[in-house]
Amino acid sequence: MPRELTAVAVAVLCGVAFTPALSAAAKPRPAAVSQGSPEARLLEVYRLLGAGDSRQALVKAESLARDVPNFQLAQLVYGDLLLTRRGKLDAVAVPPSELPASAAAQWSQLRQEATLRLAALTERPPENAVPRQFIDIPPSTRHAIAVDASRSRMYLFVNNEHGLRLVSDHYVSLGKLGMDKKEQGDQRTPLGVYFVTSRLGGAQLKDFYGPGALELNYPNEYDRRRGKTGSGIWLHGVPPQNFARTPQSTDGCVVLANEDISHLLRDVSPRRTPVVIATRIDWVAPGQLDKERGMARALVEQWRQARSGGDVTKLLGFYSPQFSSGTADLAQWAKILDKEVNAGRGRESELKELSILAWRDTSEVLIVTFGEVLKGQLTGPMKRQYWGKEGGQWKIFFEGVIG
Repeated sequence: MPRELTAVAVAVLCGVAFTPALSAAAKPRPAAVSQGSPEARLLEVYRLLGAGDSRQALVKAESLARDVPNFQLAQLVYGDLLLTRRGKLDAVAVPPSELPASAAAQWSQLRQEATLRLAALTERPPENAVPRQFIDIPPSTRHAIAVDASRSRMYLFVNNEHGLRLVSDHYVSLGKLGMDKKEQGDQRTPLGVYFVTSRLGGAQLKDFYGPGALELNYPNEYDRRRGKTGSGIWLHGVPPQNFARTPQSTDGCVVLANEDISHLLRDVSPRRTPVVIATRIDWVAPGQLDKERGMARALVEQWRQARSGGDVTKLLGFYSPQFSSGTADLAQWAKILDKEVNAGRGRESELKELSILAWRDTSEVLIVTFGEVLKGQLTGPMKRQYWGKEGGQWKIFFEGVIG
């Protein structure tokens, strides 16, 4: 191992605190990283070091380095342990300030990656908790995804009639210049509530993206309302020669190890799957969402009743003066609503597969998706609405058919 790279390895290992809490994390909590995955094996090395068992840590590190030669952080930790065993750690340790610029940057990135991966073991989400944004997700939506930027962590939930259940979580890399994307090319990852719009197989893409990608609907309608630009925000993998990327190293996409993105490509359905990307996930017990869920459902039900009642004037009261469907402003939308209401002849409509997601930054927003089926019919259009608070009142500022 070259001296410069060795110095980086030593700095990474020395820069990570092996605390009693790490050793205590030997008893895993639910939905930790997949047992036997490269990351789980690296965390086991850290756990053994925290417990003072450097001999077994070296054995585990050697096995991991041999099995996953492109896992750079694992290779460097293994190199460190070899040097420690030979009593050469102090002889090559170089303060980060004295490293060449490229090595110092690598030291910083790898130390950050190590710290974030360790946090995944020691700082688990509360048991059975869910992100606050997931107000109401129907059983027909089989999965939901949340990304916590502060932890470089993606959480995958399975959903059924009993609710959301966290089944796995994965290290991710995010934008080089941080979060809150505002414009094309700013190398930031967007913050907000998005949906997977399509699945792109590896055969359609360059090797740079790994085995494939899941495309997100950035910019969403709330982003557009605030003048945000850009496109091509994906969840994707890494080139075959890499295992992972450092925490802030993408042009705005959310990047996973190829094994992890392969699982998502296999399991996650386009169009229905929500993806929340937040600076920090606010975890709550499902019962804490009951009040917000009841309020949101009541709001949507009032809209449905007004629409079924055939009173266009009353119905328009639910829409913002700044409403835009993308092709129609409020005045034009009023004419469209009038035609739709008359075509329904006052028949009751039913909202099926109702999904309600929330977002809060400088404003409060509800993202509501449902299938609208008129009485006597079997199917109807799938619609999405964005509701925002204006003067203390919830108003629809976007509505459109998505399928």
